[in-house]
Amino acid sequence: MSLATEGMLNSYKLVALTNAVEGRDGEFEQWYDRQHIPDVLAVPGIISAERFTLSGDGQHRYMTIYEIETDDLDAVKAEIAGRPGTDRMPITEALDLATTSATFWIPLSGQ
Repeated sequence: MSLATEGMLNSYKLVALTNAVEGRDGEFEQWYDRQHIPDVLAVPGIISAERFTLSGDGQHRYMTIYEIETDDLDAVKAEIAGRPGTDRMPITEALDLATTSATFWIPLSGQ
């Protein structure tokens, strides 16, 4: 079920928590900034990305928050799910896939 009102764009967040493979942070950073973020921003509905690195200890070293504006979140989810590992969204071996997490968030108010 969608919370969107037909014809209206609603805002959502996609939060990606990632790590680099041990010893490959430089390669990971270069891929993420130069390849991956542009590839994700090419998905219709994804309008911006903001990256963070952890201050202190935790399970994930990196976090990216993508802003989404769409009237069909399920379509955006499907598009994102179908791209990784293809020419439209190549994945580097420097990404630790075993620890990667991506979750979609819906605002509690303002919708």
